[in-house]
Amino acid sequence: MSSYVHKPVKIHCLADLCLVPIGTATPSVSDEVAKIELKIHESGLKHTLHSAGTTIEGEWDDVMNLIGNLHAYLHQEGILRIQSDIRVGTRTDKSQTAQDKVDVVNEKMKRGFN
Repeated sequence: MSSYVHKPVKIHCLADLCLVPIGTATPSVSDEVAKIELKIHESGLKHTLHSAGTTIEGEWDDVMNLIGNLHAYLHQEGILRIQSDIRVGTRTDKSQTAQDKVDVVNEKMKRGFN
């Protein structure tokens, strides 16, 4: 018997999720992407769709629970296999959104590197 006890993780994170349904009827997965984007929107977590996935912002447990629920939802929709790539970032020195990170880089590009 394991002595592991789950403790809630209360740390803000940015998770870049690329969820790929495998074995769909066509090469396109836009129907499945639209379905999960609606579920992400319904979650109330801040998120940004991009060409290769979605960045989800929130408390660690909330984000990870959502990702698990997205898998379960697509399985219920008939998708037999799903592969996800998830890159998660956290920091404790300051609060930063995904847009903040983009804005910092854009500002540095405007200033140049001289």
